[in-house]
Amino acid sequence: MPGERTDDRMVLRIGGADREGFLQGLVTKDLAAPGGGLVYSALLTPQGKYLFDFFLLNRGGDILLDVKADAAPRLAQRLMMYRLRADVTIEDSGLPVVRGLGAPPEGGFADPRDASLGWRGYGMEGGTPAIDWDALRVAACVPETGVELIPEETFILEAGFDRLSGVDHRKGCYVGQEVTARMKHKTELRKGLAVVDVSGTAPVGTPIMAGEKPAGTLYTQAQGRGIAYLRFDRAEGEMTAAGAKVIWNRP
Repeated sequence: MPGERTDDRMVLRIGGADREGFLQGLVTKDLAAPGGGLVYSALLTPQGKYLFDFFLLNRGGDILLDVKADAAPRLAQRLMMYRLRADVTIEDSGLPVVRGLGAPPEGGFADPRDASLGWRGYGMEGGTPAIDWDALRVAACVPETGVELIPEETFILEAGFDRLSGVDHRKGCYVGQEVTARMKHKTELRKGLAVVDVSGTAPVGTPIMAGEKPAGTLYTQAQGRGIAYLRFDRAEGEMTAAGAKVIWNRP
């Protein structure tokens, strides 16, 4: 299947002699992807909360950073704040993002979050969007920037970044590492994202109720399923989200 162009992404080009060490000390994932592929990573607050998620492609002479377009200016500003005297440049590459399903073509790279999400390419020709990416995301419980991933609120382990290859617990220090490591090793997650069955529809962000008790929030919905942020101890039986009925089948 040919790829399709997406217009809601921007590709920043990170250059300069210090680019690798600079990013390595900030982001949640090691930059050295197996086989030179895409790395899915995030930048957190010092308190360990999500700020931005993105894909990184190390091309040797520079690093491409694929991020949601409306978040790109804020991310560039944040990176510049950390730059200090490092030899690092940040600019808009102007490269379009193309996505497709199946095996990656020449110049394409497998999406590291989940095999069902196919591949991504940069600077390639792309056709008219036709794939229901929301349905694929929901089925694989892959959160989206600005929807399930909420800046300065979301903890990435509750959002499934372990499962999505978005965090490396063996790499060196990064911003927010201490809190993330503590959540990984010293606590049991009592809240998090999960796929639920949905009968009816509700606006993104609708509270989920288990009887009269708040049990979570319903986000993206597609083909009778949805991604929900749940309090696991309350997510039992048939729940409601406005006029929709919600059921979580515990794994």
